[in-house]
Amino acid sequence: MHRSLRSLLLGAALPAALGAQAPLTGFTGAASATQRDLERRAIAVPSPDSARRIARALGTEPHVAGTPAQERTRDYVNVELRKLGLKVETRSYRVYLPHATGVKVWRVSPQPMELPVNEPAIAGDSLSTLSQYPTVNGYSAAGDVSAEVVYVNYGLVEDYVKLDSMRVSVKGKIVVARYGRSFRGIKAREAEKHGAVALLIYSDPSDDGYVQGDVYPEGPMRNARGVQRGSVYNGYGDPATPGYAATDGAPRLKDLELTVPRIPVVPISFGTASSLLEGVAGAKVPAGWQGGLAFRYHVGPGPVQARVQVTLDDAPYKMIHNTIATLPGRVSPDEVIVIGGHRDAWGAGAGDNVSGITSILESARAVVRALNGQSPSRTLVFATWDAEEWGMLGSTEFVEDDSLRLKKGGVAYINLDVSATGFDFGAGGSPSLRGLTRQLAREVNDPRGSGSVYSAWRKRAAVADSAEPAMGDPGGGSDFAGFYNHFGIPHADWGFGGPGGVYHSAYDSRRWMEQFGDTGYVAHAAAARLAAAMLLRLANADIVPYDYVEFGTTMRRYTERTTRQLASIGAGDASALDTAWQTFTARAAVFNAARDGVLASGSISAAAQRAVNAALRQVERRLSRPEGLKSRAWVRGLIYAADVDNGYSTMIFPTIGEAVRAKDAAMARTELADLIRRIDSAGAALDEARAALGAK
Repeated sequence: MHRSLRSLLLGAALPAALGAQAPLTGFTGAASATQRDLERRAIAVPSPDSARRIARALGTEPHVAGTPAQERTRDYVNVELRKLGLKVETRSYRVYLPHATGVKVWRVSPQPMELPVNEPAIAGDSLSTLSQYPTVNGYSAAGDVSAEVVYVNYGLVEDYVKLDSMRVSVKGKIVVARYGRSFRGIKAREAEKHGAVALLIYSDPSDDGYVQGDVYPEGPMRNARGVQRGSVYNGYGDPATPGYAATDGAPRLKDLELTVPRIPVVPISFGTASSLLEGVAGAKVPAGWQGGLAFRYHVGPGPVQARVQVTLDDAPYKMIHNTIATLPGRVSPDEVIVIGGHRDAWGAGAGDNVSGITSILESARAVVRALNGQSPSRTLVFATWDAEEWGMLGSTEFVEDDSLRLKKGGVAYINLDVSATGFDFGAGGSPSLRGLTRQLAREVNDPRGSGSVYSAWRKRAAVADSAEPAMGDPGGGSDFAGFYNHFGIPHADWGFGGPGGVYHSAYDSRRWMEQFGDTGYVAHAAAARLAAAMLLRLANADIVPYDYVEFGTTMRRYTERTTRQLASIGAGDASALDTAWQTFTARAAVFNAARDGVLASGSISAAAQRAVNAALRQVERRLSRPEGLKSRAWVRGLIYAADVDNGYSTMIFPTIGEAVRAKDAAMARTELADLIRRIDSAGAALDEARAALGAK
């Protein structure tokens, strides 16, 4: 483990063995050999030195969406991509994006005092000395309120149910919740729903502070003054133009129509939180509510009283800017693979998301270098999004603006959001691309030099020989949402992580990264290698190598749980759903065999390729519905969705799950029947693809 950095970097720069020379899935035998050589060249290109140069340039200052600093990241990215000879454009949108101009928090009683809200400079971390964005949550309301304090644990739906059972009301109170277990926007929604006049959210040391490890700057975890910023908007895209692009002439909702919080919402450090919570009395906290601060927590209300003041700017509408670099396809230019990640951050954003943008730029360099003047078969788009941190604004506006092209020709979306803050690999996305992700992870060396990314992943996951490492489900919360949850375009994502407590903090800086994260930028480069290989594989395959056998098999694992859900409200069982997925999987297996047989013959016409791939693109589109979920019309996917009452957790078969939660047996049966019909339609798309092959 004490090998020199030089030997580690040299080892990481060489591709792992590419394995047996059997035909690649989706390619003829002749095309497979050419593709392997192309991927080998691409994998060799990304370098830690290049990644370090890019990351340091992008992370020189805080770059919040809607600021001149963020425009400078746009300009830098465009210059880098133009150097590669790519066609580069900027797509700009005018969105509702009010910035905070000030924040103050006081303890009014006992012992009145103004409490610290900023993150102080750290010796040796020059970025922490720069001007920071105020510690106000994105889309907080302005206000100046005073009230007694109530501690509400994580501020979850069930926490308020518990408070109700204890006859503790938060109406007219300032509530304090700890971060974790739910998207912060849900915490704001529930606080406002229950009558609170303000919400303070803090990072408890039991979650990402000293309970978990040494704190920054001595270690990677959150210190007593570290603050987690972040949006509390529960929607997708610009709040003022729901469902359509925020172009200059687009109609906009009036301020009172916007679905944004109407109370001040302020993130604070655990040091500041302790100055409030230590004096809170009242009922003892229920089991599981005690945090890591060095005193016994109580619920309140009071006797501690606080005051919260938030001021916002007078120009809430701002311009945001996506960068779009295109490498046109030579055979099927209307079939598009997009790789993207967000450029904006709450601070300098070394991990979130300078790391992702760095890996995207390195993957673009790798693809262009490997192609050496040639073009891929399909079009590749390298995108960087603005204002993701506020609610996936940039990517959502792009998807809504370019909907016709994406719905027709979108092949896949690759999302890199925090690609490297450590060395532990993880991946997720649509089950149709998981097998391909695992396969290509075998071809890239682990950044620590211990075999391939895949072998290190398996070892850390400690899975049985017959199993695969778990992969994340695409519920929502990042820029894939517009592609997958809205349109049903398959997506994949991955990254290298590790312990840390500087998320959305001023301390997510170059010093933190080079001391405690990806210290040599080897994981940045490894993420780019995998991206380059994935892009070239998807771009050049004769038949796009989706795996709908794995998709169907994955879905069948969920049906037993669905049976239990339905039974809990007397709505029957999921046996018909299981049968539908079983039939779907069988159809997928028949298609795979036909595909492999035709490609093994070495001959498939261009017309057949176009027809087959067009049918395959419909499979996951047909697992969506145009009218969307009853809870959120924008979310159309019926397989995965973010939990409307959590945000970070994923609901499987969300239309059924939401009916069960509402205890509406009739609706649950209706939604079950609707999903089964759509599974059959998706299976029919596989049959259409097989027929287009000309195979029996």
